[in-house]
Amino acid sequence: MKGVILAGGLGTRLSPLTKITNKHLLPIYDEPMIYYPIRTLVEGGISDILIVTGGNSAGDFLRLLGNGKDFGLKHVNYTYQEGEGGIAEALGLAEHFVDRDKMVVVLGDNIIEGSIKQAVEDFEKQPKGAKIFLKEVSDPERFGVPIIDGNRITAIEEKPKKPKSPYAVIGIYMYDAYVFDIIKTLRPSDRGELEITDVNNAYIKNNMMTFEIIDGWWTDAGTFDSLHKAACLVEKKKKSAQQ
Repeated sequence: MKGVILAGGLGTRLSPLTKITNKHLLPIYDEPMIYYPIRTLVEGGISDILIVTGGNSAGDFLRLLGNGKDFGLKHVNYTYQEGEGGIAEALGLAEHFVDRDKMVVVLGDNIIEGSIKQAVEDFEKQPKGAKIFLKEVSDPERFGVPIIDGNRITAIEEKPKKPKSPYAVIGIYMYDAYVFDIIKTLRPSDRGELEITDVNNAYIKNNMMTFEIIDGWWTDAGTFDSLHKAACLVEKKKKSAQQ
């Protein structure tokens, strides 16, 4: 199974910090943000990884990460996204790398406390389709929100004013190669981007979506508040492990 980390975009919500560097190179406590999604994949048993980056600081990823030896990797792949075309557009750049395999996609600013290893193993056994991860949050209206009926999701609503569940779809997704066929049918949203929610809803419409509710905490780090929250959560976890 392949791993894809989406670390492009311009990070405008974190300006002026992102005027001088890519958002995913900013620190989360004592390490660069990009370290955390890499570790999520490696600890999940995935060693064939592509990083999709962009902006003026793309070369800094290579200087920082090299071939990934600090993570026990022999090689890291890189590709470049021009501008901000959305998550789905960025994922489309990974088609050649994935080469009809299954994949785990991690948004570069998403950080979790736990492991995805069991979920990776479960998805490898899933004949086809996709798997997404959910987490109960206090402000689901900020995220993609699943409508759940028993053990299945019937739809995902993007940033609904009145969420139909208390869950957020977090930025870790598992797809088979059919995802690239879906991406090629998408049209830009009102934001001018190809939306990952549209990808997920296409899988749901074809009854090809499973889901899991993650254990432990989760946060993104795309705003000043969530960047600070992520640093505090990581600090607490690391100091607890040292005791």
